[in-house]
Amino acid sequence: MAKVLYPGSFDPIHLGHLDVVEQALDLFGHVVVCTMHNPSKPSGQFALDERLAMIDEVVEPLRRLGTVDVVSFAGLAVDAARSNGVDFIVKGLRTGGDFEVEQQMAQTNFVAAGVRTVYLPCKPSLVFISSRFIREIAQYGGDVSAMVPPSVLGHLERASGRS
Repeated sequence: MAKVLYPGSFDPIHLGHLDVVEQALDLFGHVVVCTMHNPSKPSGQFALDERLAMIDEVVEPLRRLGTVDVVSFAGLAVDAARSNGVDFIVKGLRTGGDFEVEQQMAQTNFVAAGVRTVYLPCKPSLVFISSRFIREIAQYGGDVSAMVPPSVLGHLERASGRS
């Protein structure tokens, strides 16, 4: 079995992310979910330690399918890949627009570091989900329960002062 890195901000982790983790486990057997800081994105809603705790909690049931490690890394995804001794980087795709962005990143990562990227399409029922929209909807008191695991919903409600 191969070991893969699934990098992202995961702010917060949602059902689309979990779909990618589950697919990666089925294909590779060992997934390192790596929460990272993306300097091109504004800082998110949840602190790093809270994101790590949320991820660890929601991937626990998936550990029956294989090995899931939860780590954080400050820096480049290719450096996180090297540091964690993975065979590939895994990225989820929702739309053709995601492919455009991810393909450029994957080619750059391969040229710069020799790390290959594998794309996993998320379930059609989940293609609309994004952490940014979840944060925004939750901030204004909207219902995001169909997009996040129950424990993440609790974190969002507490963060918005609704619990």
